Amino acid sequence: MIIFPAIDLKGGEVVRLAEGDMDRATIYGDDPAAQAMIFAEAGAEHLHVVDLDGSFAGEGRNVEAVKAIIERFPGYVQLGGGIRDAKAVEGWFNLGVARVVMGSAALKDPEFVKEMAREWEGGIVVAVDAKDGMVATEGWAEVSDVPVVDLARRFEDAGVASLLFTDIGRDGLLKGVNIDATVELAQRVDIPVIASGGVKGISDIHILSIQSHLGIEGVITGRALYEGKLDLAAAIQMGARE
Repeated sequence: MIIFPAIDLKGGEVVRLAEGDMDRATIYGDDPAAQAMIFAEAGAEHLHVVDLDGSFAGEGRNVEAVKAIIERFPGYVQLGGGIRDAKAVEGWFNLGVARVVMGSAALKDPEFVKEMAREWEGGIVVAVDAKDGMVATEGWAEVSDVPVVDLARRFEDAGVASLLFTDIGRDGLLKGVNIDATVELAQRVDIPVIASGGVKGISDIHILSIQSHLGIEGVITGRALYEGKLDLAAAIQMGARE
């Protein structure tokens, strides 16, 4: 199971939000590339990077920071945030991003996302962000009337690499991952699922890793790392062991 340390970018700084609220941002550093190297030194081979400003603007807003991360981080960078057209997808891949995460576009224009999945084989991740079981979009500012499983199933056999499932009611709050909802989604679709939102410590990593055979590809963690609640090297070791 892959452990994805998270670097969320707001105004070029490393931050974490509480429940996706831009007004509830905690700043953890002003050098995203240096933070990426700290994670690399702990053994991380994958990063999850989010252009938060881009999520709300609908276009890339932290390009230079992402570029600096890619240039220094020796592993794979997975990127999300406001990626809603073919030009943006191509631009990020050309910059060196390994996988692109698409959320709002997946709900509003699923055929386009399927087209991108075919064009960029193994490179497209669909973000399924949930609030009370319904899909949230536009940087989580809007909640739709589409159930999470219904959206996920639209992309079966479409060639997407993974589903990134986030319970936004837990994100950035150290409440613990919504294990039950994550496992349920993984069992109901044929696409690997990445867990996200609320990792509080090594117990979450352990529980997810022993259920990884059910279709859980990885887990994203941010605040728990930044606040010393989770040791990244230990998490990576546990993810690899189960």
